[in-house]
Amino acid sequence: MLMEAEGVAVAIGGRPVLDGEFVHCEPGTMTALVGPSGSGKTTLLHCLGLLLPVDRGRILIDGKDVTKYGSAARRRFWRDHAAFVLQDYGIMNDESVAFNVTMRSSPLGRRAAGDRNRLAQALEQTGLAGRQDEAASHLSGGEQQRLALARAIYKRAAVVFVDEPTASLDAANRMKVIDLFTEFAANGCTVIVSTHDVDMIEACGVRHEIGSGRISNPTRAEHSR
Repeated sequence: MLMEAEGVAVAIGGRPVLDGEFVHCEPGTMTALVGPSGSGKTTLLHCLGLLLPVDRGRILIDGKDVTKYGSAARRRFWRDHAAFVLQDYGIMNDESVAFNVTMRSSPLGRRAAGDRNRLAQALEQTGLAGRQDEAASHLSGGEQQRLALARAIYKRAAVVFVDEPTASLDAANRMKVIDLFTEFAANGCTVIVSTHDVDMIEACGVRHEIGSGRISNPTRAEHSR
């Protein structure tokens, strides 16, 4: 799924956050949105994900202008195509791990419904195997973040929007998460990441610097100066 922003401008509370941003995110590619704190990385990510309206410019999906999508069309996009791994993880703490992945319950509401084999595979890939019946509140912060990843894997989303996915993780889990996103892209998914993490940026095929108008391939050398 090709995601594009054309000349996007956004002001929040009267303060310009984005001014004429262009970005092109292709299927099978990881795109890093980079820049200093407050530069608008997360704002651009939210605009691309149709979570935030733009004041000027256009958002395109596979070449179609979706800038004026209403709430019903946006919900269909989120339901059918998109997955989000945001800083608050979007986890329902009172629900089971399994429900948080499949987002479906049985008719009586007593247990999660959905494809059990696919669920098991998603949990295995994210290091949460065998924990499907636990309450999500039992998981650590890093485990909850991986639970959000498991949801994206289960959903087989065409595009994944990711906000600072490694900020609170130790080195081993950081690399596991980066490898998972790399695998998403290798399977044809469009992965868009707002990040400061040098290793994450290096793993991305494309880097978009907010406010610079530049798109380039990231290298560790550039970010270690």
